Amino acid sequence: MNPEPVSPDIPEAPVPQAAPVAITAPADGAVDHASKRWLAVLTVLALSGVLGSVGVWQKLNNVQQQLARQSADSGEQATQARLTAKQAEELAMETAAKLSVTEAKLAEVALQRTQLEELMQSLSRSRDENLVVDIDSGVRLAQQQAQLTGSIEPLLAALKSADARVARAAQPRLAQLQRAIGRDVARIKGTAMADTPALLIKLDELVNMADDLPLANAVGAAAANASPAGVVSSKRQPDEKVLSWWLRMGLALRDEMRGLVRIRTIGDPEAALLAPEQGFFVRENLKLRLLNARLGLLSRQTDSARADLATVAQTLARYFDGSSRKTQTASALLQQVQSQMRVLDVPRIDDTLAALSTAVAGR
Repeated sequence: MNPEPVSPDIPEAPVPQAAPVAITAPADGAVDHASKRWLAVLTVLALSGVLGSVGVWQKLNNVQQQLARQSADSGEQATQARLTAKQAEELAMETAAKLSVTEAKLAEVALQRTQLEELMQSLSRSRDENLVVDIDSGVRLAQQQAQLTGSIEPLLAALKSADARVARAAQPRLAQLQRAIGRDVARIKGTAMADTPALLIKLDELVNMADDLPLANAVGAAAANASPAGVVSSKRQPDEKVLSWWLRMGLALRDEMRGLVRIRTIGDPEAALLAPEQGFFVRENLKLRLLNARLGLLSRQTDSARADLATVAQTLARYFDGSSRKTQTASALLQQVQSQMRVLDVPRIDDTLAALSTAVAGR
């Protein structure tokens, strides 16, 4: 502590003297009463302090309990929050795993769909290719049958069947084939074809007529053919009742004498120089030519058949009697066969074959 300051020496002034006061001591009853009063006050204050302390302690206790409860609740909530977060994390992981599996399955389904579409397209292309190959083989077989038989019916039937199958397939890539088939069918229907069986029958008739055809130098047959005319001329003579037997004999002798010598005009000297025994070979060669023409017609060798028929026509004109009705009938029949053989060629189906080749190539 700091020392108190020392004041300088000042001369003391005289103090006035006061009159003396008389002090009297209190009584004992008053002192006890004041002590009790202070004691009561102190007691009240002590009780108030104790009660305040008790209240404060209770409040602190309540605060502590509330804080403990709040802390416990906060801990429980934190635990629940951690548990929820863990569950959310596990759910997120599970969801991510399921999403990965779903994406994998989706990718697998997309791959399977792509493969299925490719398979369907492959099956569709394979079906179309099989259809085109089948139609191609059927049309070519029908064309061969038409060429062998000389009839367009197998070819028309094959083309109509192919048209129906293409229409049922309903594929846009086969539309060109369908149009080509329609054009070929229209062209075949517009073509006039010869009747091969009828031609064969006519050739058989010519073969049968070959033995009865008169040769150009057949004098005996001509005389026999002329004898009925002589009989008719003799019948035109006067009645038998008028003529005598000798006259009838003279007329018969005259007719016989006329038949011994006969003058005819033969344009081809080869026919005149043909020996009687060679007539058999002429007829047989004529039959062989007709049979060769028939065989060529059956084998669809029309050029060879036409050449044989041309040779038969030359033989008829050269070695056989053109004035005979049988020869004329045979010549007319032969001309009919030759004229009908000009349309024996089966129409080609180039449009259909070209469209089939294009479809097979996949263009």
